[in-house]
Amino acid sequence: MTQDGAIIARARTDAADRLIEAGEPLSGLQYRCGGEIGGIVAVPELLELARKVRAYGFKLARAIAAFDGSETITAWVEVSPREDEADGCDILVRSWHAMPAPQESESVLHRRKTNLDREVAELTARLDAAQRLLAVTCDSPELADVAGRMEAGIGTSWTDHLNLFDATHKQPLHWRLLDGARVEVEGSNRPWRAVLIPQVLPGFEPSGFELLLVSDVPPAAAPPEPEPEAEREGLKPGVVGLDVAPVLRQPIARIIANAETIRTQLAGPLPSPYANYAGDIVNAGKLLLELLEDLADLEVIESENFHTQPDHIDLGDVARQAAGILGVRAAEKNIGLDAPPLGESLPAIAEFRRVLQVLLNLIGNAIRYSPADSRIWIRLEADGDRARVIVADQGPGLDESEQAIVFEKFERLGRSGDGGSGLGLYISRRLAQAMGGRLTVHSARGQGARFVLEVPADVEAMAESGVSG
Repeated sequence: MTQDGAIIARARTDAADRLIEAGEPLSGLQYRCGGEIGGIVAVPELLELARKVRAYGFKLARAIAAFDGSETITAWVEVSPREDEADGCDILVRSWHAMPAPQESESVLHRRKTNLDREVAELTARLDAAQRLLAVTCDSPELADVAGRMEAGIGTSWTDHLNLFDATHKQPLHWRLLDGARVEVEGSNRPWRAVLIPQVLPGFEPSGFELLLVSDVPPAAAPPEPEPEAEREGLKPGVVGLDVAPVLRQPIARIIANAETIRTQLAGPLPSPYANYAGDIVNAGKLLLELLEDLADLEVIESENFHTQPDHIDLGDVARQAAGILGVRAAEKNIGLDAPPLGESLPAIAEFRRVLQVLLNLIGNAIRYSPADSRIWIRLEADGDRARVIVADQGPGLDESEQAIVFEKFERLGRSGDGGSGLGLYISRRLAQAMGGRLTVHSARGQGARFVLEVPADVEAMAESGVSG
């Protein structure tokens, strides 16, 4: 640390927060942080300080921290508004201290790597303890075929649907041997690897797994195939789903992945402000992606030819899968998810994917608006030729006026800052109606809410299994 009062370096910014002049060591830090002289200030804390000085119009001085890839830098800086140039700043650096970044444990690095894999995965599946498929989600057109085969093969081993390189052992392999295994995807020229994340309590065998399909090579940007004019004219409402969503989905996902790399400090430790800035980018990217998906879904359900594909499903299985997918999010708020126990069944006739979509929305909303240390109940109910899934929470509840408008398009009941689009419940109700059912709410202010999804019951299957209506 240098002696107090000594000036280590001088610098200047302009009205656009560009670092137009800087002495060493500040100029070197600017370059190592990805900036350049004449470019925007690349040290986040210094940039924030310069912006505040321009806004307030008076001098500010404080300690800042930065990470340049190998060292953690702390410095005392004084930033003053320029008298001869509107909105620019003078910067004085009066102390400078650099320390090598501390080495981190293997467990911390592994956790960061896992978080990054989750962000860049282009296919995600839930597996049971025997590595059999429970649910599959995929937004990549390149993986659409294999995702379709896996969805059709729910209950089979995931290795039945992907070709493993160098797999000479008899299947099924132990999950540790499969974690990180190279896999071949038919129709794709990119290299892929499988990531298996066990769901396990200390001292026990895994109760299930999260399967990620990851490629370290980004997909080639291919323009959407042109559609016949007649077909496009018949789909005028589908601008987002047809044109915008396919173009924006991949770049937004890459922004999220790159910001997540910074936030999780995969390349090494960072001062907390850096991680917080990256976290803001991650959250904003995810909200933008969710809004994009909601708008695409909105166009689909409001098109004249929209219909669902009813099938024989078990609402108990769908409810348990939805609870399993959102279990981590609930645990972050210490909220208990009380799902139907294994073996409880309620046969119904509806589209599996759409029922899962509705339940994920209902349970996700319950988690978002319920207080910490509360509980959410997911219950099944049979009533003649109707089958119901009930999602009940201990949140703030809804009064009668709010219940009357909660399913309206873009309705957020005056909430702000939670990132919701106000489309989830509207889309969910339209999906329920398209499946020959309905979605209702029963609530009172201060007494939580009960959302009820009702679809046609599979009466014959209920009779065979002994389920009473």
